[in-house]
Amino acid sequence: MIVKAILKQKANNDVETTFAEMPVSEAAKALHHRRIGALVVMDPQQGIVGILSERDIVRGMALHGAKAEDLKVRDLMTSAVLVCGPDDSLDTLMSIMTNKRVRHLPVVEEGELIGIITIGDVVKSRLEEATMQVDSLRDYVMAAR
Repeated sequence: MIVKAILKQKANNDVETTFAEMPVSEAAKALHHRRIGALVVMDPQQGIVGILSERDIVRGMALHGAKAEDLKVRDLMTSAVLVCGPDDSLDTLMSIMTNKRVRHLPVVEEGELIGIITIGDVVKSRLEEATMQVDSLRDYVMAAR
């Protein structure tokens, strides 16, 4: 399976974004209300400049205590954003997410943000593939009897 197929299966493919000057407290509220784990941070020209995840906020709280909520997104975001493309394979995503310890990969096509893939999306797709394989093998064995 490839990324564009996963994106088609998602009920809502909107990517929640924010900007670097947003207060972390507002970004945390956005994550909570939207029930998501990360916001892609965009510049005014709609380029990706970072990603702010729940993990970034927790790290900020550990380092800055209560002052973390007064910081800006730019102070806690991950600037070196890993991305994937619409034609990348599920195996490629699994490798990146496992080796780089990330849970969210923005999908970029021709420099434009077109979606986001989460670790949950990858696990769901892998389970669906495994189920189809088991069903196919079961059908094959039953037909051979």
